[in-house]
Amino acid sequence: MPSKYSPEFKQDAVKLAVDSDQPISQTARALGVNPNTLYTWVAKYHQPQTVDEEGAGDKHPYEELKRLRREIAQLKEERDILKKAAGVLCKEQSVKYAWMRQQTEFGVQAMCRVLQVSRSGYYESLSRAPSNRSLADDALRPQIKGVFEKGRKTYGTRRIKDDLDKQGTVISRRRIARLMQEEGLAVKTKRKFKPTTNSKHDKPIAPNLLEREFNVETPDTAYVGDITYIPTREGWLYLAVVIDLFSRAVVGWAMGSRINAALVNDALRMAIWKRKPARGLIFHSDRGSQYASESHRKIHLTHGILASMSKKGDCWDNAVAESFFHTLKTELVHHCDYESRVEARASIFEYIEVFYNRQRRHSANGNEAPLVFEAMKKAA
Repeated sequence: MPSKYSPEFKQDAVKLAVDSDQPISQTARALGVNPNTLYTWVAKYHQPQTVDEEGAGDKHPYEELKRLRREIAQLKEERDILKKAAGVLCKEQSVKYAWMRQQTEFGVQAMCRVLQVSRSGYYESLSRAPSNRSLADDALRPQIKGVFEKGRKTYGTRRIKDDLDKQGTVISRRRIARLMQEEGLAVKTKRKFKPTTNSKHDKPIAPNLLEREFNVETPDTAYVGDITYIPTREGWLYLAVVIDLFSRAVVGWAMGSRINAALVNDALRMAIWKRKPARGLIFHSDRGSQYASESHRKIHLTHGILASMSKKGDCWDNAVAESFFHTLKTELVHHCDYESRVEARASIFEYIEVFYNRQRRHSANGNEAPLVFEAMKKAA
């Protein structure tokens, strides 16, 4: 008597039984098939690649496979909970319950198991009226997260507090730190930045006129410049910047695939074109051959700029420029994997012109963004 099940049906049933997390017997009932029949099909149509000695004598090793899959899924969920709940693991139960109420991606049973609290206690906490402090914390969370995201995950408690103060929300840094922990908000990890320069040349060297006087009272009286490199899959992208010491604004920049005099010349020309500084401006740089080149010195002569250069091998003489590159790399570049120079250029342009100059709070400006600080001083 021919079977009422086609070979295709059997194979599809086997695939469903093996891939599903439910027992094979339950899959059989769902398909209207005798469980023993489905077990027979599985044995015939599905051959596992390897079966260890311990499981070789089992009648149905597929149940063991399903059990292992469930355990792996449970371990993965517990791992994700641990990563996200790191800030509340050692806190009191009320804090853990508050954190659990904020979660939507984890099961209650799994969270209770990881945080070592009872399910009954958690459900009881849901029926209790929240305290005034808990309600205040719930109102503060989105504010803190908003400032954190606005700062592109680079703001710590000090800058977040300053931003909230300006919004009229008074809160301590300790409370901000606690709520950031509970929300899993961690500032981008910073890497060590190593400044480099090449001063091995026989070109003219200017004296150090700046002498580390990095705080100036008026804009466009003292600029600093430097060069750094950005890694891309296509090769290095070189960036030259010009920074006004008055506000730490990047007033000129240039990017290219070659590290030559044209790069620093273009950055300085941009600053001159945008800001139109008066004659007598001090422009400080390191002793790199690009800054000592004849073409660069000619720009200085044309616009009445006074050249100033660091002592040999002393990066602290140009600390403001080095600090900007440190900020750029630790907040942006080290977190990116650029496919091309074009992609890197667009990213750095947006960082400088949109975020750094106009939004990012700078400690040298009383925690105001460079161009915001300039506008405030101009209006005063």
